[in-house]
Amino acid sequence: MVDVGSKDVSQRSALAVGVVSMRAETLAAINDHQLAKGEVLAVARVAGIQAAKRCADLIPLCHPLALSKVQVEFSQLSDTELEVRAQCKLKGQTGVEMEALTAVSVAALTIYDMCKAVDKGITITDVRLLEKTGGKSGDWKHEQGSVVRRNEAKQV
Repeated sequence: MVDVGSKDVSQRSALAVGVVSMRAETLAAINDHQLAKGEVLAVARVAGIQAAKRCADLIPLCHPLALSKVQVEFSQLSDTELEVRAQCKLKGQTGVEMEALTAVSVAALTIYDMCKAVDKGITITDVRLLEKTGGKSGDWKHEQGSVVRRNEAKQV
């Protein structure tokens, strides 16, 4: 692991995003809570939060972090697409980009797992860091921004 002991403690945050594409009937079933495994987005939200908290157990050489915030949200982009967003924050000596990316990835995988009985063709794409703040390298934003403008998406 990289020694971060001499780095300054600062407020740090990261925002990541990904897209889950599926058949329109599958997304309708998610929204109507009609899937056998239960409320897909509620379970996926908890899975994403747990994944961010356990990132160091999943990704070699990641530092275990005391996160102060993990938020996982879903927005419907179309009749067939969900956007998964995760924001992680802490006050510490290393960034939280991997935690946010892991939260998005595991939340998306949970959606797949809970829906695969009715739609094996679900795809997970465009997982990426949108922005990070804090630390020696300062703030950073992805050049292409979000997958969609937030006011065009329907929060679910």
